[in-house]
Amino acid sequence: MKRPRLITVDGVPYRWRIRRRPALQGPLAFAVERADRRGTVLLASVPAPGTPPPSASALVTAAVKQARAAGWRPETPGPAFSVTVTPETWLEHRVR
Repeated sequence: MKRPRLITVDGVPYRWRIRRRPALQGPLAFAVERADRRGTVLLASVPAPGTPPPSASALVTAAVKQARAAGWRPETPGPAFSVTVTPETWLEHRVR
């Protein structure tokens, strides 16, 4: 497994790591958490590709924004929060 990577979304630092790759089994899955404090972890998955996948940055950004809109509070301790990132969502947040 690769080391965690850092990304900033809307001014907030996050750490993310790939959990599962489609070539191995199932959909692409990754975990995201605040880089500057402990809290609830986001477990994001991307369904089998029907649309060419965007950059990793676009996927993580889309997952964070979709999860925040759905109620994920990464700064608060609690059980993992799951979200499936749809192609429509990642296309909205693709990095140019």
